[in-house]
Amino acid sequence: MSWKTIRLELARSPDFPNGSASRAYLLHLPVDENGRVDEDAFRRAPALATVRRHWPNERDRTGHVIRKKNGWAFSYAIGAGDDEELFHLETHPLRVGDYVTITEPDGGRLPYRVMEAESRLAA
Repeated sequence: MSWKTIRLELARSPDFPNGSASRAYLLHLPVDENGRVDEDAFRRAPALATVRRHWPNERDRTGHVIRKKNGWAFSYAIGAGDDEELFHLETHPLRVGDYVTITEPDGGRLPYRVMEAESRLAA
């Protein structure tokens, strides 16, 4: 298992038929050999699980990747009002070329593609 920096970029969608590299997230998560989040490592050091949201014409947002009762989310402030939920992150791998669906606070869902997954810290 190793902690990885993972870059997600907006994949094809109706508004972005070619996707958008300028709409991206940088995650720092413990990932096992199958590309899935290592929940044991996460529980040992949840404060290390971070997210940084890059969006054009907006300030970057930084927060944490959190485990919720029914899944995972990006949280930028205390409370659930700004959380962006991840669809089935507990079963979906985070390998280059894989996809993740993120649900925004307003309920909109967008697909993101894993563009990079680099080891940063071995555990």
